[in-house]
Amino acid sequence: MIHLTSAELNTWIAALLWPLSRILGLIAAAPLFGNASVPVSVKVALSVMLAVIIAPVIPALPATDPMSMAGLLILVQEMLIGLGMGFSMRIAFAAIELAGEISSLTMGLGFATFFDPETKGRSSAISQFLALIATMAFLALNAHLVLLGALAESFLSLPIAATPMAIGAPYEVVNWGGQIFAAGLHLSLPIVAALLITNVALGILTRAAPQLNIFGIGFPVSLGVGLLAISIALPYLDMPIQTLLNQGIEASRRLARSGAARTPAILPAPGPAGGADAAHAGR
Repeated sequence: MIHLTSAELNTWIAALLWPLSRILGLIAAAPLFGNASVPVSVKVALSVMLAVIIAPVIPALPATDPMSMAGLLILVQEMLIGLGMGFSMRIAFAAIELAGEISSLTMGLGFATFFDPETKGRSSAISQFLALIATMAFLALNAHLVLLGALAESFLSLPIAATPMAIGAPYEVVNWGGQIFAAGLHLSLPIVAALLITNVALGILTRAAPQLNIFGIGFPVSLGVGLLAISIALPYLDMPIQTLLNQGIEASRRLARSGAARTPAILPAPGPAGGADAAHAGR
């Protein structure tokens, strides 16, 4: 008969539960994996499979009871790390969607909005079109596999520990979040520039021939020029989108590296005397 002590059982539970919480956080927040159309059972099954693969190769875990207060704090911290890594990748898609929003408003398609199941809000037609292009590029570049590779590397650069992660990790997400506006404006700049020239030309035409109904001809002209500008600029957006996706993955890696400088533990880890120190020394 096999006899298991409570310490061995807690060790097995922690070895699977703590990595699983980080993986679940990334799966829930990352684009494509966290899409609302993906069933929850599929997300959980994928997370468990990844946890079973990654758990045997991660560094030594702290000697902490997973059901104690310190163990629950580790669980929450790992979930936040995974959410931060997935959100860093989501920011790249948000920048592309912002470019579509700017283009739609400039073209006069602000009224053509649809329900977006990803954000549970309304999104313009051009924004959803560019989001689909970014999703196909995400799959074509195997960026989803690279993101999972960055997740596996994070267990080495930011091991599971009872001490809180460095405060610089949240700042990495905040600094990367500012790229939404810069990258979105850069991607939409060709379309906005073409429509600006069109609006200036319509203004000059209205001054030269006041009898023309600018409201009657302005909208179809702006819409046609906008669609033409998108069709011309679309083949040249592959490198900017690829660069933006690579920057999103690199931001996820920076989050793990910046959080590696641990701060002193707020709550001591219960367990045998010297158990936690020995586990940290083993790192």
